[in-house]
Amino acid sequence: MTTRVGLPSRGRLRDEVLTLLDNAGFSVSAFRGADARATIEGIEFIEMRPRDAAAWLHAGRLTAAFISTDIALEFELGDWPAADLGFARSDLVLAARDDDPRRDAAEFAGGVVATHMPEMTRRWFAERDIDVTVVPMGGALEGVCAAGLADAIVDLRETGASLARNRLRVVAEMQRCQARFVRSADSGDALSDLELRIGAALDARRRQYLLLHLPPDRLDQLTDLFPGLASPTVLPLSERDDLVAAHLVVERADLWAKLGALRAIGATGIVALPTDAVLP
Repeated sequence: MTTRVGLPSRGRLRDEVLTLLDNAGFSVSAFRGADARATIEGIEFIEMRPRDAAAWLHAGRLTAAFISTDIALEFELGDWPAADLGFARSDLVLAARDDDPRRDAAEFAGGVVATHMPEMTRRWFAERDIDVTVVPMGGALEGVCAAGLADAIVDLRETGASLARNRLRVVAEMQRCQARFVRSADSGDALSDLELRIGAALDARRRQYLLLHLPPDRLDQLTDLFPGLASPTVLPLSERDDLVAAHLVVERADLWAKLGALRAIGATGIVALPTDAVLP
């Protein structure tokens, strides 16, 4: 079977995925959006809506797909092999009008819930023995709740601004969501190189390559500050016995938090470089 991967055809998820693939060394110039196809290094990437990609993946016609957590759950892909990508984060929430006296999901028993995720929503309520009528929708959800057509909605919340504009509040946080790379369990080694490169590119985003000069008797203090991937690489400096050059990979956030501590142990000539790939 041809190795086929579903790629988002538009939106923020598409932009983030293309950036990730570019960082992982794949040429993204061939992608055009909306049903375009491109074969790159033996993998056929097909651009489509994430919902369609999830449906075809579930049907066995795709090998893998870049989708989000909520869509994976809607199409019962939640237990499939997957890698979290760390972007396009949001929360799937149950929300109702500000003036609705019900404060718990169980209190909406007998009510009407509108959502873009009908299957996932039905399962969520059924697991809690709450009987509701789920109404699938394709358009904006906040308005139907604000107008009183629906007692509640199940929708994604990124900042909460849209809920606030429509005078809605969160009743329950159902699922934290983000972009995911989901593959079939029988994909074998067909995606091993792609997964390796994606993982290396993601790891590189939170790391930096650190170079500095340090008195040799302070190396133990350096490793206490930054354990890194392994021990630092230590190199002699020309005509200097009082200093060595230390190279190591550190967490980006740790570097900024520990700059003062580096100075305190005598580090000089500090240079931090971005990393393109990290393979522990």
